Amino acid sequence: MPDLNLIRYRLTDKLRELNAKVARIEEEQGQPLDDDFEEQAVAREDDEALDAVEQSTLAHIALTQQALARLDAGTYGLCTNCGKVIAAARLEALPAAAQCIRCASSAAHDRV
Repeated sequence: MPDLNLIRYRLTDKLRELNAKVARIEEEQGQPLDDDFEEQAVAREDDEALDAVEQSTLAHIALTQQALARLDAGTYGLCTNCGKVIAAARLEALPAAAQCIRCASSAAHDRV
């Protein structure tokens, strides 16, 4: 099992980064539109792209918060699906991982 204090530090740091990213996106989207219609069209396209990035970032925030909650509950490192221990290498690569590789692969296969 990896060092839980280090994992908590990494997750907390990642959460800080993700929240800052959302704040930057929201600030960018709050800018007034240009008077030029062509510039407005470009700005709206940019806003749509930023919306997608923001939604992805918010999803990562939720996963990171869930991982921190599992740390607090003492269940971090256990697969939320099957209850088996998640491989240390997987947790090192993906500290917010909630599932073992087998369950995550199965879930990904089911979505396709």
